[in-house]
Amino acid sequence: MTTVANIAVALVALLHLNFLMLEMFYWDKPLGRRIFGLKPEFAKASKNLAANQGLYNGFLVAGLVWGLLLGAAGGPVKVFFLGCVIVAGVFGALTVSRTILWVQALPGAIALALVLAS
Repeated sequence: MTTVANIAVALVALLHLNFLMLEMFYWDKPLGRRIFGLKPEFAKASKNLAANQGLYNGFLVAGLVWGLLLGAAGGPVKVFFLGCVIVAGVFGALTVSRTILWVQALPGAIALALVLAS
């Protein structure tokens, strides 16, 4: 079960690494504008805010990877950072788009359940 939990944590980390890339580097590019449904003017005007969001996603990635690297001692670290992922996903779903609940919070919750069960 621990291996399955660690794979789920790694997948959540990879998901957030993708969010980092999209928000920090592709927000105002065609790929980012298409994924987030942004008009060029809005993407340009909000680029710095998106980069800030991307940086926070990077901290989530770092925390999840840290928890994985700690091995058996990393359980509490993984629980904390997965909790952060879930809270951010729920907040995003309530304030921005319900899709965030499924794309961010649900994978985090599944990984958290697996970590707690292992």
